[in-house]
Amino acid sequence: MKSDALLRCQRSLFALDPDTIYLNCAYQSPLSHRVIDAGSRGLMSKGKPYEIEVSDFFSPLERLKEDFAKLIELDDPQRVAFHPSASYGFATIVNNLIPKKNGNIVMPGGQFPSNYYAFSTFAKKHGVTLRLIAPPDNFDGRGRRWNDQLLQAIDHDTICVTSDHSHWQDGTIFDLAAIRDKTRRCDALLIVDGTQSVGALPLSIKNLDPDALVCAGYKFLMGPFSCALTYFGSYFDGGNPIEFNWINREGSNDFSSLTAYQEEFRPKAYRYNVGECANFIQLPMLSAAVQQLLEWQVNRIQYYCETLTNRFFDLAARKGYKFEKELRGDHLFGLYKPEGLNVKALTDRLQQKKLYVSARGNMIRISPHVYNSEQDLLELAKELD
Repeated sequence: MKSDALLRCQRSLFALDPDTIYLNCAYQSPLSHRVIDAGSRGLMSKGKPYEIEVSDFFSPLERLKEDFAKLIELDDPQRVAFHPSASYGFATIVNNLIPKKNGNIVMPGGQFPSNYYAFSTFAKKHGVTLRLIAPPDNFDGRGRRWNDQLLQAIDHDTICVTSDHSHWQDGTIFDLAAIRDKTRRCDALLIVDGTQSVGALPLSIKNLDPDALVCAGYKFLMGPFSCALTYFGSYFDGGNPIEFNWINREGSNDFSSLTAYQEEFRPKAYRYNVGECANFIQLPMLSAAVQQLLEWQVNRIQYYCETLTNRFFDLAARKGYKFEKELRGDHLFGLYKPEGLNVKALTDRLQQKKLYVSARGNMIRISPHVYNSEQDLLELAKELD
């Protein structure tokens, strides 16, 4: 049920130390007590394996897929696969791309390495061009101009555009709807890295209709490490998985007939699940995290982050920091340093005061969430050089 009620600070639901200001969800989220409890129950279940039933290999994953589908406004949960990492999702995607003669792949500059390496390897193997679109140097309309340059790079030789929704380093939002429109006109795919946005910034598969969406679980999905979820559109139906585990085949729920080998896979994206996708510890943890996000509601999470940052940006600007002003999420953003500032030295000093952000290149990356307060951001502003 949708709610228009404003979220309040949810810090009591987490195990964060009371004297710690954690503004680093983009590094990895803290686990809530609810998620930790789910993991504890999963761990204990392995102590009594005789209580694990055949249905436990399948039903928990189906529930997680259904909840994740709600989170991203997807009508068909069978298009979701469970992976151990975002890189597994990208590897599966490039394993099924069809190259074009004189083709190219377009991506914003400074992509996360797991995204970049998958597509750069494909480009080298098939002799296609990788077009990295660097951000403008000038901050006047920077996000808008970066989006424009990205759109201009897409043409009829483009195989796919692979982009995050909110840039993983500085939070610049890419206009995925405009990119989707251009890729359709150019017969190209749209591959979205949702790791730094899904769960905190609204995204609708129903409205956007990308060809794939990859989301690591340990950041804004607020789950554990070593898990991820990937949506596969119809382009990938009948494609080639990167491994051949037994559970992805038709009839795999009949443990007495596993050696009656099956050529057919279970429907749609099921063929792309990682082996041991019934993971009795991480899967229920991620499921609990996604359920919590559904209760908080993504639009309310984003608005809550906005209420935390309104005063902060004014204070940062007065100290000479630059940042994206128009196309920016409030759950993740970068502050570019004033001339001569040593970013690493600053973040080290902040950490000594138990104030946690990330140093990324020549900027500070800040990523608040529902366990933060406006005062946390004001404390950070006071400490900025």
